[in-house]
Amino acid sequence: MGLIEMASGNSVWRGMDYYENKKVVSWEQTRTDTYDGIVSGSGVNRYTVHIDKAHPRKSTCNCPFAEGRSVICKHMIALYFTAEPKVAKDFLKEVEEWEAEEEERNQQHYEDLKKYVKSLSKAELQERLLAAMVELEERETYYR
Repeated sequence: MGLIEMASGNSVWRGMDYYENKKVVSWEQTRTDTYDGIVSGSGVNRYTVHIDKAHPRKSTCNCPFAEGRSVICKHMIALYFTAEPKVAKDFLKEVEEWEAEEEERNQQHYEDLKKYVKSLSKAELQERLLAAMVELEERETYYR
């Protein structure tokens, strides 16, 4: 598993934001699979970041979220995307493809639903509508 897969969705998207807003102040490749850098945080804070692509759990950052923990933070993702912009581009392309597929699945679902509703008799439709309305009212009462 790589850095992106090990990070939370929030860390990946915040890291993308930091990358796009050029929050990585400086960085260098220290070995084949490692990078070290300084990443600006909130306000005047700057964090020292080390990422290891081959062994992501060995990546470190001295931010409050990651310090002393084996987690991938937004600063690590920002450094990764800065050092390897193709990874950021590929990630965004993958997300766009997934979203397009999701939209297609949603459209198919509504087409199937429409087809099903049209297949019902008037009496069946009225019965199912009443049941759905009762269920909705019960949920609203439960969550008040």
